[in-house]
Amino acid sequence: MDIDWKTLGFQYMDTDYIVRCAFHGKWQNGELVGEWGEPYATKDKYLHLHVSATCLQYGQEAFEGLKAFRGVDGKIRIFRWQENAKRMQQSAIGLKMAPVPTELFGSAIRLALKKNLQFMPPYGTGATLYFRPLLIGTTPRLGVGPGADFEFIVIPSPVGPYYRGKFHCTTFIVNRHIDRAAQYGTGAFKVGGNYAASFRATEAAHLQGMDCIFLDSKSHTFIDECSAANFIGIRNGEYWTPKSLAILPSITNNSLMVLAKEMGLKIVRRHIRLRDVQDMTEAAACGTACVISPIDKIIDPDKGTTYTFGDGTPGPIMTRLYQRLQDIQYGRAEDKYNWCEVVEEK
Repeated sequence: MDIDWKTLGFQYMDTDYIVRCAFHGKWQNGELVGEWGEPYATKDKYLHLHVSATCLQYGQEAFEGLKAFRGVDGKIRIFRWQENAKRMQQSAIGLKMAPVPTELFGSAIRLALKKNLQFMPPYGTGATLYFRPLLIGTTPRLGVGPGADFEFIVIPSPVGPYYRGKFHCTTFIVNRHIDRAAQYGTGAFKVGGNYAASFRATEAAHLQGMDCIFLDSKSHTFIDECSAANFIGIRNGEYWTPKSLAILPSITNNSLMVLAKEMGLKIVRRHIRLRDVQDMTEAAACGTACVISPIDKIIDPDKGTTYTFGDGTPGPIMTRLYQRLQDIQYGRAEDKYNWCEVVEEK
């Protein structure tokens, strides 16, 4: 196998094995009763799925994304997988699916890693091993309602850094005409429907060389998400991030808040009006793929307004936060919060 790790993009690459596990149950008095089998590795990347499966008919599907890093010391570290397990459990509960137990989730991730060690990128290349845990409903149904059978799958793929080359800024454009998710809906769950609903807006923004900011669906006044990521802003020594029932709880954002507090910043979680950003000196999107994606401008075409942050280069606080989190993930700094699990390769 010959992979040019340094030119690897953030895209799917086939590996040797995926990991699968099935749940079979039934609904009794409003409760789902059943049990999960043992996870196993397989080279079969295709599903034998009934055409009436609830994942296809009624959108019973949830997924996650997390990474393993080859550290400066040669060790492999999986970053905060327990938080991904918790978030997938919340998504499952929200969509009336069988939650994947935390230990089963961790066992499946470790198995996927160990069966694909040759795809673990070396330190210094900027590449990582990405895991896409997937949970789908497999019960055949025509009548509207939840299924009772589910499959949990872990798909590994080596990926390159989100940024090719230099850590840089992106311009975002506001879209008031398309909503990603509604308050009290599925916005707080990591489900495919939220992403599919956003494609009209994000793809239109990409054609203009930008990315998209979604506002709340009720008033189109408050910032919800930056495309598929959380929004963060720096204002007068404070780290601002939206408080909303329609946004995904970001593991990266939660980690950055801890580090920002260490740096002496006050954490402010509140409804953020779009006009509030005019007083921010730095802004960014944050998530697993990019860690931090600094924003140089937010364009509001409906109002004819542009908000500008800095001189078009990443600001000092975002840069420091980005480097600090990467140092922990790559073992270059103390992991005093025990965010990383070091995995033995044998």
